[in-house]
Amino acid sequence: MRCDHHTPVEGRVRLYLSASEENYIEFRPEEIATVENVRDLPPAPEEPFVAPLATGSKADPNANQDARLSAADLGEMLTKAGHEHNLDADLLASLVKAESGGNAHAVSRAGARGLMQLMPATAKNLGVENSFKPDENVRGGSTYLDALLIRYHDNLALALAAYNAGPEAVDKYHGIPPYRETQAYVARVIHEFNRRVLARAAQARQVAAIQKKPSRRGASE
Repeated sequence: MRCDHHTPVEGRVRLYLSASEENYIEFRPEEIATVENVRDLPPAPEEPFVAPLATGSKADPNANQDARLSAADLGEMLTKAGHEHNLDADLLASLVKAESGGNAHAVSRAGARGLMQLMPATAKNLGVENSFKPDENVRGGSTYLDALLIRYHDNLALALAAYNAGPEAVDKYHGIPPYRETQAYVARVIHEFNRRVLARAAQARQVAAIQKKPSRRGASE
């Protein structure tokens, strides 16, 4: 599990998932075999949303339309949902990648459906009539994540843990539940989100540098 830094806190080891200390996962010391320092990897190129299904998911056998969306189409949906709920579109994209790999008709072993893997009961409570319709699924998943962030006072790690394991589990353990799947899920989404933010910042610097560079025509004049 990759983390930015770690520190002992009240008999446990706290792994901070980013440079800030808002999002973290705690382990008992005996649960950690070793700690290794690794160099930061350069930002990877942006991936289109045509990746294989996420682990544990399968395609809906009743799907009659193409389950894969273009990066542009999905990006537009995520940007719109992000604006509506004041959520970073890259955060939503990171969640989609972890949940379904970008497949609009993915179905998990537990029965979660669509891009953001909504359970039927959750989808119903969110007013989502068809979880396999990308726009409905993204709207419902974004609404749910927004509500969880409000519930956990913008603690992203706790909100993601609740998205994966349910708010009841987070409340029961007063933090991220001691489930390997949930702990790995939280780390994976935040790591992907950080990667996207770094890539976005690098692209912005490149654009700024190009804009500052004088053109040959301007120089000759």
